[in-house]
Amino acid sequence: MNKQHLFLSMVFTLAVLLIVPSGCKKDENPAPPKISTLMADDMDLNGATPPTNVSTTPVIKATFNVAIDPATANSGSITMTQDYDNADIPLVVTVSGKEITITPQQELGMGALYKLNFSADVMSTDGLAVEAFSRSFTTMGTFAPSGAIAYWNFENNADDQVGNFNPMANGVIDITYAASHNDASGMAAQFNGNTSLIEIPNGDQLMNNGDFALSFWVMADSTQHGQFTMGLAGWNGFQFEIAGDYGSCKLAAQYAYADGTSGSEDLWFPGTGLTPDSWQGWTFQKDLTNSGGVKALLADKWANIVCVYNSATKVGTMYINGEKMKAQDFNLWPEGDIKTTVTGLKYAGNPGNNILAFGFIQAPVDPSITDAWADYNNPDNNHFKGMLDDVSVYHKVLTEKEIQLMYNSGKP
Repeated sequence: MNKQHLFLSMVFTLAVLLIVPSGCKKDENPAPPKISTLMADDMDLNGATPPTNVSTTPVIKATFNVAIDPATANSGSITMTQDYDNADIPLVVTVSGKEITITPQQELGMGALYKLNFSADVMSTDGLAVEAFSRSFTTMGTFAPSGAIAYWNFENNADDQVGNFNPMANGVIDITYAASHNDASGMAAQFNGNTSLIEIPNGDQLMNNGDFALSFWVMADSTQHGQFTMGLAGWNGFQFEIAGDYGSCKLAAQYAYADGTSGSEDLWFPGTGLTPDSWQGWTFQKDLTNSGGVKALLADKWANIVCVYNSATKVGTMYINGEKMKAQDFNLWPEGDIKTTVTGLKYAGNPGNNILAFGFIQAPVDPSITDAWADYNNPDNNHFKGMLDDVSVYHKVLTEKEIQLMYNSGKP
């Protein structure tokens, strides 16, 4: 190549370099990361007013103005806390470009307040930190603690809303639905007092555990002389009933002993105020004698009832309308009594009768209790008449704060 051609080639190359911009040059002034949108499914978490009807199983998506470094966005830099007890909710966090997806690893409690927190450890791919921020939201419905293994809200059906304890085929008999204890609670199941029944199979799985809690709202019609509100083979599993004179109520349940056997015990509440000297193991009983007794709480009005058994302390407790009414301690039985060895609840009814019955003491098939008064087919027996709603079963101990919140959230 001669000198003239070489000179022209060099001039052309220089011109191209001056005209064509470099595509790989890094931005010398990258934009700091800022939140653009924050959505829980279709609910806006980034608005001026925190939403109050978020799903208990939300998928949360945070979109930023710049790409986020995946190594910095994780369950350490992004957290969620449950307001009423400051419990941390386990999260799975994933990043794709500008979007962060946050998925709680447990179902959230209903009607509960949560706070989602982003720390300054979240950074863009340019190495700039997010300005730390928090957003709050409340889940749908009336308050219920997280962790229920079964929950029936009776919104025009008897399906379990959190598990697989749905009615058996043809197991919803003569049930209607009506307005419940407050607007947020929607509908409730209505029982006619002689034939109404809801049958839930595999009920033994609800109680074969150490810790146990049963929560429900009930309105009992006092024209009915006695109320078998619900039952799983009666005391061979568990049952809740209101006495014929409305002077007491009880949860009768079967308890497992350390030697593999089992026996029944009543968490009975007559509202007389008497404690240890009146019955073995009683440690507390609220005195309702000057306020109308148990009848004033349960007859013809909505009431929230929660019964809890704590396997670590061996204490059973009943709450009505958020207030402790009765407590009993199996440690206080005489030394050597097998009841001091209680380990938890245990089903001991007929295998074919492991059906939880809403509306009677047991299901009619293969009854564990063969007495005539426990025959579902006799309409004069103590069938439940009234309404039930928000029935929950837990394999954990509910705290007094959780129980009070349930009542306060759902009270009429």
